[in-house]
Amino acid sequence: MDEFGAKYECLFFDMDDTLYPLRIGINLACRNNIQEFMLNQLGIEESEVPKMCLDLYKEYGTTMAGLKLMGYEFDNDEFHEYVHGRLPYEKLKPDPILRNLLLSMPHRKIIFTNADKAHATRTLNRLGLEDCFEGIICFETLNPSSNTNTQILCKPSVQAFEAAIRIVGIVDPRKTMFFDDSVRNIASAKAAGLKTVFVGDSVLVPDADHALRSIHNIKEAIPDLWEDNKDDKLEVIVQQVAVETMVQA
Repeated sequence: MDEFGAKYECLFFDMDDTLYPLRIGINLACRNNIQEFMLNQLGIEESEVPKMCLDLYKEYGTTMAGLKLMGYEFDNDEFHEYVHGRLPYEKLKPDPILRNLLLSMPHRKIIFTNADKAHATRTLNRLGLEDCFEGIICFETLNPSSNTNTQILCKPSVQAFEAAIRIVGIVDPRKTMFFDDSVRNIASAKAAGLKTVFVGDSVLVPDADHALRSIHNIKEAIPDLWEDNKDDKLEVIVQQVAVETMVQA
């Protein structure tokens, strides 16, 4: 048994609709912005946009990834700024309950999101969680030089999970737990060897080891995460960890 417990060594957290509830409306605003980008920047027929947006998301993991593979040319940073730069971030409020839960967990904690670095950083800052994670695996991490129409690496691709495991330096995926609100991301995480937690409903979905109605229910649902935390000084140590973006060269 090592200093931080033997059962789990690392926790991967999705961010949007996992660290805060879907009802806040960030997801809907993001989808509307993507559809506006498709209409105004790519010139796609208005009547085709809603269905195409959803179909590409389902097929490729993100609408952006699907658009690239279809041959649409656009700058990644411009896309992210258009889609995320106008989101109603004011709806996100500091969450001291979640902050205290995260800081009390004696494990490495990593954000794993398909979003870009700017959106991830802004969101964590609004939630008051910017210093609760060792690092962020984001769009730029998995796609360091992808301003081309090549395939974008993102969840729910199993290859994206395998890349994240390599980047973080995980030796045994079975000692890593992954939290996400997406059923298909849960399935891919399980295929990559991770323990899985579905967030958003207390009913288990396929390939989920645990299910939480809310991220706030972690301690009641998975007390094992705290069973080896006997060091009262651990929280102080964890609080000193700053958020860094992991970038694979």
